Amino acid sequence: MTSSAPAPAKIGDFIRDIINADLEAGRHDKVLTRFPPEPNGFLHIGHAKSICLNFGLALEYKDRLPGSGTRCHLRFDDTDPTKEDTLFEDGIQEDVRWLGFQWDGLYHASDYFGKMYEYAEHLIQSGKAYVCSLSDAEIKEYRGSVTTPGKPSPYRERSVEENLDLFRRMRKGEFKDGEHVVRGKIDMANANMKMRDPLLYRIRHTAHHMTGEQWCIYPMYDYAHPISDAIEGITHSICTLEFENNRELYDWVIDNLIEYAKFPSRPHQYEFARLNLNYTVMSKRRLQELVEGKHVSGWDDPRLPTIAGLRRRGYTPESIRAFCASVGVAKANSTVDMAQLEFCIRDDLNQKAPRVMAVLKPLKVVIENYPDDKVEELDASYWPHDVPKEGSRKVPFSKEIYIEQDDFMLDPPKDYYRLAPGKEVRLRYAYCLTCTDVIKDASGNVVEVRGTYDPQTLGKNPEGRKVKGTIHWVSAPHAVKAEVRLYDRLLSEEAPPTGKDSEFLNAINPNALQVLAECALERSLGDAQPGERFQFERQGYFVVDGKDSQPGALVFNRIVTLKDSWARSQQK
Repeated sequence: MTSSAPAPAKIGDFIRDIINADLEAGRHDKVLTRFPPEPNGFLHIGHAKSICLNFGLALEYKDRLPGSGTRCHLRFDDTDPTKEDTLFEDGIQEDVRWLGFQWDGLYHASDYFGKMYEYAEHLIQSGKAYVCSLSDAEIKEYRGSVTTPGKPSPYRERSVEENLDLFRRMRKGEFKDGEHVVRGKIDMANANMKMRDPLLYRIRHTAHHMTGEQWCIYPMYDYAHPISDAIEGITHSICTLEFENNRELYDWVIDNLIEYAKFPSRPHQYEFARLNLNYTVMSKRRLQELVEGKHVSGWDDPRLPTIAGLRRRGYTPESIRAFCASVGVAKANSTVDMAQLEFCIRDDLNQKAPRVMAVLKPLKVVIENYPDDKVEELDASYWPHDVPKEGSRKVPFSKEIYIEQDDFMLDPPKDYYRLAPGKEVRLRYAYCLTCTDVIKDASGNVVEVRGTYDPQTLGKNPEGRKVKGTIHWVSAPHAVKAEVRLYDRLLSEEAPPTGKDSEFLNAINPNALQVLAECALERSLGDAQPGERFQFERQGYFVVDGKDSQPGALVFNRIVTLKDSWARSQQK
């Protein structure tokens, strides 16, 4: 296995305890894991946790068991041709690589359709499965409820010969969708609803993106998944907690086929807590509704928790791996605060993102005592003193500059330390500036500020007086114009409504995206390339959008603010 991700530190959790016990007891001499997404949508950060766990385990145990054959597979569980597409497969592979991992083998459940069909015939011949002709609604009715047992299908006692004949005719395409299904013959009174004669096969007259028109019947996920694991020799089938009830069926499928199929290993399923994140949605169905309903711009919209969205927003793979490690592997579900994810990206970018100046809401300042045709090139460091890196650039200073609208106030309170009539501030890397006058439009809005600078204050405070406020600025004639998109949390509520599926749309944060079309950036950003990340001083961390940004028409996305201001803003 090759990977750009470092092997994880030897940490302890119940999954590793299980693996260690299996190795010590001699039940396995290697570790084979797999990441098995369904290619029916894009992955989100919850899947990132599973990716980091499965691929991380393989990296860790390969280091501990050199030459053992320890591996991690990427397998697409592509059993529903009505929802799956190569578009999603390509996106998933890109996500896994971007996170820093490389699979040891690329597989599809569809690779094993022939074997799965053979095994289904074996189950029928063994009296363990039958063809049922109830409708979907009738199957649901016959299954019962959590408080009442189900009742047997009237087709449950068909002979082996009749079942085989019907199944083979299903395979030939003689029946319509929904006319028949194959069910396991287990226990209609089982307390686990999954075991009440579960569906194993269904008819779908739909071409498959991998097998084309070869099949018109397709295995159900709960039948295909354990068989795929067993064929590949997976030792530890690790999945999230919502599949806990599926484990009994997983075991039933393998136990009833293992002698006939001669599987190379007997995999066992283990469940860990899925990743739940507040102020967003972590359901593929809800994400699809957002995309198809045009509530967002696509699967890679930076407001979404999809890996593609986080990548476009400017998150780094290192920050997401650090986040997944900080969450850990537990047995009980819980919800993680979005602030924990935001901390990880701030912590990572603090050492990586050079500091630059950008004015997002420009207000022009004319320095009246500065020479009209003078331009100074001032030294400005890319890095603060606490980051052990070197590098600087020249920023031009001229008679006309832009400052932030929020850095000026006509009638400020007593503890206001930014620019106001008669007040003095320091311009970052430059001089001290005093406001002497303002110009207003017909509506009384300030459209321009006039001031004077002290030429003796370059890089230092005026003699005998202390200037408390420092603000950033950009030279107006040299400013790079850009569009800046301020992204925030997708939902304004900590948890989406639990009513009807579409009710969560009412919780979409109206301020999750603000577009600022006329921002002024310092000259050095004129050649910024897609994917480059910067800290805009006093504003936050930003990235050049990799999709919409063009030379001469730059677009920047805000990755995260400098501090977690969400809780405070929600209290206002």
